[in-house]
Amino acid sequence: MEASDDTEEPPLPLALTRFQVSEEFGFLLPDPLTELPAPYGPWMDIAHQLPRLIMNHQLRSHVHQMPQLSTQHLQGREELRLAHLVLSCITTGYVWQEGEEGTVQVLPRNLAVPYWEVSQALGLPPILSHADFVLANWRRKDPNGPLEIENLDTIIALPGGESLRGFVLVTLLVEKAAVPGIKAIVGALRAILQCDEGTLHRALQELAGAIEAMGEALRRMHDYVDPEVFYTVIRIFLSGWKDNPAMPHGLIYEGVSPEPLAFSGGSAAQSTVLHAFDELLGICHRQDSAAFLHRMRDYMPPAHRAFVAEIQRAVSLKQHVLSSGSARLRAAFNRCVSALADFRSYHIAIVTKYITIAAAKARAGRAEPSARAGRSGGKPPSALEAKGTGGSQIFSFLKSIRDTTREGMISA
Repeated sequence: MEASDDTEEPPLPLALTRFQVSEEFGFLLPDPLTELPAPYGPWMDIAHQLPRLIMNHQLRSHVHQMPQLSTQHLQGREELRLAHLVLSCITTGYVWQEGEEGTVQVLPRNLAVPYWEVSQALGLPPILSHADFVLANWRRKDPNGPLEIENLDTIIALPGGESLRGFVLVTLLVEKAAVPGIKAIVGALRAILQCDEGTLHRALQELAGAIEAMGEALRRMHDYVDPEVFYTVIRIFLSGWKDNPAMPHGLIYEGVSPEPLAFSGGSAAQSTVLHAFDELLGICHRQDSAAFLHRMRDYMPPAHRAFVAEIQRAVSLKQHVLSSGSARLRAAFNRCVSALADFRSYHIAIVTKYITIAAAKARAGRAEPSARAGRSGGKPPSALEAKGTGGSQIFSFLKSIRDTTREGMISA
């Protein structure tokens, strides 16, 4: 699937529709489909029962009985995105059904082959990513109601109950809060080309406001997600088979490759939003952090990846602000950078609560087996205690990108 269609006339710089970015929803898939065509009923039947099948240790046997379906009846991006979400969730459930000590080495052909074909059609890797679990995994309860958490639900769930729902939907609301900032990128770059200081100043104010609103949305995680449930139940299903001690050799996709393939798990670093903001503001991350972030771009829809690349190629906002000598542009630019650094600091606080502190409690629980065996009824995971689900060394990575963001300020 191409990132953008060829057009007769050269498009305006960064027209959002060229990059499958919505004026209303940003990088979220607008109003995703919730059902696949009838031939794919066997996939949907399993997908709608995933939490129960996983918790009852029955998912693998159901997958083994599943017919191998052709992907040729899937038409259009929306059907492909739903198929990818469904097959991603079935796959992560299949791999992690028995926890990190009961993983599999082979994904069976009847799942692996169609999953690979759908992934190839979309330009996405065959693993559950942010593009699936957040961007394409939402529906309104009341179709005419607002995009608010009380009126939202996931399309496909994994174990974790209300905390799983809260985790997906709060993350979705962070993406939605970013939309005015995404539009402000376009406005800012156009204003630079037109030498319009007033419009550029307004765009920077809108960008800063959007980043601040993203932080407000992220704060709702405390209201909807229980740290123990996140750490002991949910987190393993976001894990991948690259840089993960529980699956050091990767996963064989039967019928696709005789050699095991390794893919990173879901990560906030796969969100296009912060990549786009970094590129606009000229934030330069340190080599190891930058390398990880660039690898995470392979987990974005290709059109979104192209959007980030286009910003990277555009005229430098920072250089323009510096050469303008304008105190108000410099202040507006610095407000954007400061808001982004604050957002990243708050993300560190969230990770501390939901991973570091939760991991310590899980270790204490393992030391006293009678006390609590995790709410999954299984053994709390330990392989990724110091790592993100994407495989990064989580605290050194998050602190590094926060610190380099702060260094992007323009001094007076």
